[in-house]
Amino acid sequence: MERKHQLSVLATQSIAVPASTTVYNVSEASPGNPVRSKTAIVYCEANFGGIDGKTANGLVRHSEKYKILSIIDSEKAGLDTGFVLDEEPNGIPIVRNLADALNQAEQLPDYFIFGIAPASGMLSPTERKLVLEAIDHGMNIVNGLHEFLNDDPEFVTARIKSNVVIRDVRRPRPKKDLRVFSGHISKVTCPRIAVLGTDCAIGKRTTATVLTRALVKLGIKAVMIGTGQTGLIQGARYGLALDAVPSQYCAGELEATIVEAFEGDDPDIIIVEGQGSLSHPAYSTSSFILRGSCPDGVILQHAPKRQHRCDFDQMEMPTPVSEINLIETFSDTKVIGLTLNHEDMTDAEVSSAIIRYQQELGIPVTDALSRSPEHLVEMVLSAFPQIGGRLSAGAA
Repeated sequence: MERKHQLSVLATQSIAVPASTTVYNVSEASPGNPVRSKTAIVYCEANFGGIDGKTANGLVRHSEKYKILSIIDSEKAGLDTGFVLDEEPNGIPIVRNLADALNQAEQLPDYFIFGIAPASGMLSPTERKLVLEAIDHGMNIVNGLHEFLNDDPEFVTARIKSNVVIRDVRRPRPKKDLRVFSGHISKVTCPRIAVLGTDCAIGKRTTATVLTRALVKLGIKAVMIGTGQTGLIQGARYGLALDAVPSQYCAGELEATIVEAFEGDDPDIIIVEGQGSLSHPAYSTSSFILRGSCPDGVILQHAPKRQHRCDFDQMEMPTPVSEINLIETFSDTKVIGLTLNHEDMTDAEVSSAIIRYQQELGIPVTDALSRSPEHLVEMVLSAFPQIGGRLSAGAA
């Protein structure tokens, strides 16, 4: 099958897997031998669909590990999560509280996932009580905060009493096992693409996920490296919560993870999820992503209608031009394309922005969610034609 025909087929197919369906891990199962996804309810009070609700938002759009039963957010109770996020119902309801979530479930959910990513990274007193209540019901806990619940005597006691597991997603490996940068990234001979952004919570992980799945759907061996708690909760096979690793080891830990993915899966391409923004003073992890992955190319994510940085009203958003200049000055790499976050934009405004940025920047521009994944794939294959060559050779 020729590449152009494969891309046209891809354009007519849905990339996102509804969380209400059975999900297959290609490394462990096949459609004839599925691995059961663990059921979960996700807490996202007053934040679903918003910036701080990015963990819950991401799990609704894509989850390889959990079958999401419902989202807890009393402010949007009664609505469909897919409609809130993308104006397309997906059958996953938003409920008022934990009691309603349990009443709607056919049986006790396997997991209670804390789906908010607050700037503080800590539980509020009300949230502590709720998580303890979930444990008391017999649910395992997935915690993506900087506060490690397995270090809290009250949670440890509750966990032992109810015989459940608490997963502190952000906990790094023991310090004695942390790795410094070694230069072994040079052993990774396939292209590495980092998906960076002009701000935090702007859609980098979503774009990386859509791109990876689109490439795999075409028969290209693509592996995504998760670098934040949401990607790890979604089921990324390779990754680490980079913002929880001591800075001395960030580049080395990411490098080692990429090398492991390369040696373990022999991929055609590696996609690295970005964090924060290189120009943002509050997020230094972007610099470690560039240093640790030494990417051959960068895709930049930008929200044209966002006026200021998240949580920083006094900071204006950078322009794509300024961020591209900074990235290419800081690292020996090239920005190969721009992807848009269409928050607060009409479809016509997205189309206009795509044309405007393409003319201004001279690189491909698309929106990973509102436009066909075909455009993302073409963005990558144009920059790395050798991947398309392998695809053609395999099809022949």
